[in-house]
Amino acid sequence: MTVIIGIDPGSRRTGYGVIRLEGNRHVYLASGYLNLLAFPAHERLRQIYLGLQKIMQTYQPHEAAIEQVFMQENPNSALKLGQARGAAIVALDIPVAEYSARAVKKSVVGHGAADKSQVQFMVKRLLNIGVSLQPDAADALAVALCHAHARGMKKWGIEK
Repeated sequence: MTVIIGIDPGSRRTGYGVIRLEGNRHVYLASGYLNLLAFPAHERLRQIYLGLQKIMQTYQPHEAAIEQVFMQENPNSALKLGQARGAAIVALDIPVAEYSARAVKKSVVGHGAADKSQVQFMVKRLLNIGVSLQPDAADALAVALCHAHARGMKKWGIEK
């Protein structure tokens, strides 16, 4: 059984989602987000690192996946997102696969232009989750599912 952690990095909220692969089944283990709004900017990266380290110790995932930075109109926002990703990658301390937001949405919903509500709906459906999911947590679970699908395709010799 393989445990995968997915990360949706952000400088205000960093989402995480943990799933376990049991054959062809994807089993939900945990999800949530690190709320960084209460911390000054210089402390947020440290909080991402410490928060994800606790999650890593609790669930001990074998594989990790993170959403790539996409270039926005505001370079300052992209820089902050890149810093949050860096702090998360260092905290994970295992090899990390990277996926574009478009690839994640396509993998989970079926098309790369899906909106957040469609991603949330499909994540809940695919993982048989009966409660509502916070958007950052749902996005992180979508990243974990995308990685699970991608590794399954590689196992069968199918490249994207």
